Amino acid sequence: MSRLRYWKLTVEDLRKAQYDPKKVLIWEIKCIKDDQGSHFGVFCYRNGTPWDYASIHGIVFYHNLISHEEVERITKFLKDKFAGEIAEKGNRIFLKNSREIYQPEEIADLAVHLGDNFEVSTELTVELENFTESEQEQSNLPSGKMLPIPGK
Repeated sequence: MSRLRYWKLTVEDLRKAQYDPKKVLIWEIKCIKDDQGSHFGVFCYRNGTPWDYASIHGIVFYHNLISHEEVERITKFLKDKFAGEIAEKGNRIFLKNSREIYQPEEIADLAVHLGDNFEVSTELTVELENFTESEQEQSNLPSGKMLPIPGK
C-alpha cells in the first residue's frame, strides 16, 4: 500500500487536483498569521482524531499564539460551516461529528475563506493512501511536492 503526502500546496494546486476523495487519509490547512509564530491549522483525519484512547470524527483545529477572541471567532466560523459539538483539549478545538470534506474543491474553498476571514496566508497538505502511479500522474498534483511515506 502506498501512502503519499502532498505538502506545501497552494489553493491553485488543489483546485486543479483530481483524486478519489475516498483515498484521502488527512488534509490540513495551515494558516500563518505573522512571522512571530502566530498560526492555526484546520484539519480532518478520515479515521478520526485521537482524543486520549478514543478517536473523534469531524473537523479539528489547533492554534498557537492566537488570542482567545480570535480562537472563538475561528470556532464559530467552523461550527457555522460544518456543525458539530465543540470540545476543547489543550490548544485543539474539536467539532465532534461535524460534516467532513475531502473533495479538493471544498478544501481549496475552505482555505480561501479562512484566508479572507482571518487575514492569513494558507498552505495545504493532503495525504492519500493506495494512490497508484497512474493516479499520481492523472491527479494534476505537483510531483515536486510529493513525499512518499514509508510503511506497509
